[in-house]
Formats: sequence, structure tokens, C-alpha cells
Amino acid sequence: MLSAQHDPIVAIATAPGRGAVGIVRVSGKGLASFVKALLGRELRPREATYLSIPDAAGQPIDHGLALWFPGPHSYTGEDVLELQGHGGPVVLQLLLARCLAVALARTADGQPLLSGMRLARPGEFTERAFLNDKLDLAQAEAVADLIDASTEAAARSASRSLAGMFSERIHTLRDALIHLRMLVEATLDFPEEEIDFLQKADATGQLQRLREGLAAVLNEARQGALLRDGLKVVIAGQPNAGKSSLLNALAGAELAIVTPIAGTTRDVVQQTIQIEGVPLHVIDTAGLRDSPDVDEVEKIGIERAWGQIQKADAVLFLHDLTRSDSPAYQADDAAIADALPPGVSVLQVWNKLDQCNDAHREALQARLQLDELAVSAKSGDGLEALRQRLLMLAGWQHAGEGLFMARERHLQALQRVGGHLDAARALLAAGAEQLDLLAEELRLAQQALGAITGEFTADDLLGEIFSRFCIGK
Repeated sequence: MLSAQHDPIVAIATAPGRGAVGIVRVSGKGLASFVKALLGRELRPREATYLSIPDAAGQPIDHGLALWFPGPHSYTGEDVLELQGHGGPVVLQLLLARCLAVALARTADGQPLLSGMRLARPGEFTERAFLNDKLDLAQAEAVADLIDASTEAAARSASRSLAGMFSERIHTLRDALIHLRMLVEATLDFPEEEIDFLQKADATGQLQRLREGLAAVLNEARQGALLRDGLKVVIAGQPNAGKSSLLNALAGAELAIVTPIAGTTRDVVQQTIQIEGVPLHVIDTAGLRDSPDVDEVEKIGIERAWGQIQKADAVLFLHDLTRSDSPAYQADDAAIADALPPGVSVLQVWNKLDQCNDAHREALQARLQLDELAVSAKSGDGLEALRQRLLMLAGWQHAGEGLFMARERHLQALQRVGGHLDAARALLAAGAEQLDLLAEELRLAQQALGAITGEFTADDLLGEIFSRFCIGK
């Protein structure tokens, strides 16, 4: 992946389709002569210049703005040219082709004007920003997270990560870890000294404070990962329990068809909603039943429902209050409960509260357990309590305005750091004969931290991360 990192690259940086403005971006080293050949003039750095962009015959392809950012003061750290024209796909393709043609034009000595220019891979502009130390890896990932943010809270958190908030927390942990490693290495290097470096410097206390700091960062990272990825919530239950009505009520729109006919929902219906900025991917599924009345299409829908339940983060097990006294209905509910996968959070939700009289309501509220709620998808009664309970299931904690964005790989890296620090605590307590193993655990902990910001990162991981970016970013 890194072998072609010095090639000049070009790409359309705006989304496919028609728009008011379209951008073609070029990055590479030594682009000044290319810019003059392409535009017929030199540009002032970091100033927008209105001009025409000519074709090979000198006729204008488009009129727009050109911005010139000589390296290293640019997004990628290389020379960068941005052409901002009209956002028609044909126009942008013509500008792209013109850039490639000018790069291949021969100079007086017969050499290409800009050797090796090629189309950029997805994420390659940001990849070069990382490789040229304009961004660390956590900041680079925050670029994609900001683009993909599905809620305002997620966008703000990604912006804070892009500004370096998450990286600063990691660097603080790293600096403390390096200081502790220094003490251990000093003790290993000078074993004949009578002074116990570790005891005098309170190495045990330093390690404990480091573990506490790591726990705080890990907790915040979990919240940031939740803002990024959200929670997959599956609504499950018997036919006509009100699953589609509940989805419509939570989404605030008529997404799923609602009828009194059992088996109306035949396929999966999904909608992403947000509760206090947390994205929840709510999925309505076919009613679960085992009956000779089930036709082939509904049978497929039921199979898909169980497939979604297997992959769910949480299940809303919906019950029909109007049929809750029926022994047959209770038996079918019990069979569904027994088939739910272990380890999945299940919230028992009793629907159709609007059809209960006051006495029935009071009796119901008296027997509800901690994992049970009563709602009315029709009237909206109890829906706010359901939303708050969903946040609790997700593990959401109100973190104020200081939350940063994080990914699953960040959580895994922080958990590895925690494992190494736990091992280090046991080795430190064991005494001087375990200092070499202690030093190794601390080194591995620092390496795991460095994987977050890119200080210790394999090339295949970089390829996986940047390949998920859009082209031109």
C-alpha cells in the first residue's frame, strides 16, 4: 500500500451526482509547474482565484475557483491544488481527464511534466495527511466518522476527536507509562545501587493512577463508540402484538403497515432513530409463531426475524396485554422466551395499555419487574420511559460536551492496555526478581496505546482503515 505513496494523485472530491459545486483535488510534490501548465498562470498560495480552466485547444472547460496550497502547509502535507467548478458529472470528468493529460504532457527534454500521476484510492488524501504527520491515526479516522455521523451529537464528538481531544488523552496515558518504564529500566540497568528507584518514586502508586486514568478513558471511549455505531434493537413477539405500531411510534412516521390481520409483516423493516443523540437502529420483524396457517412467505419472514434477533444488541419482547390472560398465548410467549439467544439484553414490553381500565393498569404496574415496561404504541403512553430504558440498555451515560468519538478497535486496544497493566501490577508486587517481565508488560502496554494513534501500526491495518473512506478524502 505504501509503495506508491509518492505518486501525484487526483480525484473528484465531491459526492457522485449533480450539485451546485464540484471539486477536483490534486496532491503531490513539486506541482508548481503542473499548475502553471494546467491553468496558464501561477497562483498565489492560499488565495481563491477565479479563472477559466482550458482544454487542450485553449477553450474553457469550466469557470470557477482555483486554490493553491504549497506543501507542507496543506491538508496532505504535499502541494495541493483544488479546482472548484460546477457540479455536473460530465464537467468534473472533463476536469479530471484534463489534469491527467497535462501531467502526461512532455517537457522540452521529452519527460512527462508530472510523472506517475494517477487516480487516488479511497481515503488516500487523508492517508497522506497521516503519513506526513499532519494527523495521527485517531484524528484521521475522525475525518471519516465526521462525514458518516448520523446524529448531531456524533458529529460534535467526531469533530472533537479530529481536533485531537482523544489523542491528547492517549498521549497523557503514554507519557505516564513512559515515565514508569523509565523507572523500571533504571532499576534493571543499575541493580547494584542501594537506592530502590521504584519504591522511592512510588511506582506502585504511579501504576495505580495509570490504571485509573485508563479506566476513565475506556469508559469515555465506550460512550464515543456508542455514538458512532449506535445500538441494534429488534422488536420481537407474537403476531398482532403491536410491533409495527411501536416502530412507527418510535420513528414518528408510518414506516410499517399496520392491520389486524396476523402475519401482515413479512419482512424486516428498519429505521434509525436518535434518542439524546444516540443512534438506535430499530428493526421490526415478522410475528413469531408456529402454526399450520403460516404460508411459505411468512415462514421466510419468521426465519429472517430470528436471524435479526441473533445479531441484536437488545430485544424488545413485545406482549399483547389484551391477550395476556390466555393460557395459549402465555405458552407461546414462554416458547419464544426460551428460544431467545443467551447474552442478549431483553426488555419485556407490555403493549396496548390504552385498552386497559384503571383497575387493570394499577394491577399491572404493581407486578411489573425491573426489566418490564407497559406502553401504548397507539396513544404514546409510556414511550418516553421506553426511550430512557433503551438508553440504559445501551449503556449510555450523559458525558456533557467533552465526549470524543471512538471505534471498536480503540476499545480493543485500550482493553489490551488494561490487561498488560493488570499483569504489571502483579509482577510489581512480586518483587525484584520479576522486573524484566514487568518491563516487558509495560512495553506491550505502550505498544497497544501507540496502535490507537498510529505510532505502532501495521500496514495492513492502515489499508483496512483508509479503504473505507470515500474517494477524494
